[in-house]
Amino acid sequence: MLVVGSLAYDDVQTPFERRRDVLGGAASYFSVAASLYSRVHVVGVVGQDFDEADLGRLRARGIDTSGIERKPGRSFRWFGRYDYDMSTAETLNTDLGVFGEWRPVVPDALRDAPFVFLANIHPAIQLDVLRQVRTPTLVAMDSMNFWLEHDRDAVTEVMSRAHVVSINEGEARQFAQTFSVIRAARTILALGPTALVVKRGEHGAMLFLRDGGMFWTPAYPLEKVQDPTGAGDAFAGGFMGHLSVTGRCDADELRRAVIHGVVAGSFAVEAFSIAGLEAATPEAIEARYRALRGIVAVGADAVAEAGPLAGR
Repeated sequence: MLVVGSLAYDDVQTPFERRRDVLGGAASYFSVAASLYSRVHVVGVVGQDFDEADLGRLRARGIDTSGIERKPGRSFRWFGRYDYDMSTAETLNTDLGVFGEWRPVVPDALRDAPFVFLANIHPAIQLDVLRQVRTPTLVAMDSMNFWLEHDRDAVTEVMSRAHVVSINEGEARQFAQTFSVIRAARTILALGPTALVVKRGEHGAMLFLRDGGMFWTPAYPLEKVQDPTGAGDAFAGGFMGHLSVTGRCDADELRRAVIHGVVAGSFAVEAFSIAGLEAATPEAIEARYRALRGIVAVGADAVAEAGPLAGR
């Protein structure tokens, strides 16, 4: 599995605590979550100030970091603040550093990767990566409101070439210029992707399929949330990780993958940086997966799936 995206240092402030210079970035969260399922290869860039020990944390998970370039200059840094609802970050400062001028080169050995995740980077860079990979089984992409507003045409082209589009609820509405998420899904799926995943934070996630199918799951219930910063990228890691294990992308597996994504996100938010994901195990993932299925099941299915809410 290949991920192309950012590695960063975050300064995260919540009403309860503040952490400075913690490992962040979409590629970091995605790769650690996905490593709970299968082998992950990262293509990214860091500056001279990036601690080798943090790359070691990724390698300790079996993540291939050979595609990460180190360039003169500062690493990508982000400073964000959360309010009491912990649902949306207010960005206080962004310093792109070497990430701002980076143009990824996918190593030849990785161009045949069957599963490719294009993290939230400039859509022109996402398109460049798509030109470098060969015949992936599944390409998933993420984006953000800034690109939807300022480079809509490029985002549209990426969506048309991806199998799965993964964005949050506000971004789906913004792109389709409608309040209705269902109408937004129709608009996006008409571009060509097989599936649209709409991330809804503490309210879970929705899956829309081009053939008209739809699926929804709530979030895994947690009593304590410390840092939501990497939840969406961890979701993508769990989602893609499950699909890479099964090797199938049919409707049922996509539904299961959404639940795995929600579960991976639940571990990410329990601690600052990637610490919550580092503490997770495949067994803990499976336990929460079964517990979440039990929450939404009815009758005999509920009896079969129900389990204790671990790690509340």
